[in-house]
Amino acid sequence: MKKFTSVESYIQSFPEWEAKLRLLQNSILKNSNVTETLKWSIPVYTVNGKNVLGIGCFKSHIAIWFFHGALLKDEANMLVNAQEGKTQAMRHWKFTASDRIDEALVQQYVNEAIQHQLEGKTVVFKKESTVTLPEALANAFTTNTALKEAFQTLTNYKRKEYIEHIATAKREATQQRRLEKIIPMRRIQKIAHLKLTRT
Repeated sequence: MKKFTSVESYIQSFPEWEAKLRLLQNSILKNSNVTETLKWSIPVYTVNGKNVLGIGCFKSHIAIWFFHGALLKDEANMLVNAQEGKTQAMRHWKFTASDRIDEALVQQYVNEAIQHQLEGKTVVFKKESTVTLPEALANAFTTNTALKEAFQTLTNYKRKEYIEHIATAKREATQQRRLEKIIPMRRIQKIAHLKLTRT
């Protein structure tokens, strides 16, 4: 991914999208509460230092995304969740080359998002109460109790990350390969080794 040094350099790097990007940029900057910045090499707009909006180019479209878009009314039904079932807060609105951008409607969404941030409203993330162990990991725990104990010492977030990494593989062979890569991870391996040598 190309690194940009400013929002201006970002916009100028996409001449085929420049007019539409500038229209979105101008719609956002009409609100005096917003600050334009560059994060992750893309234009991001903040309110009181908090990320509210972003704009960016993709292969076949440009988009404006809202970091807490799930709070927006979206009466025009323009917003999409990029990863349904995973992304809880962020929503984006896509525009193709043939789409006409309704500046007044964009302004309405932008102002609502900014107002939510000014009022301190954020999406309350739902925590999954249970996570199902993939069979490959469950089998590994059966044959290696030290590994299981070491795994339990990890934070809930890290355990879930490992579980999802294995579980999202469609083929059993891929799950097994991912498991084999995870088992030697230094922290788990070290703890498991220590537990084995102490028994």
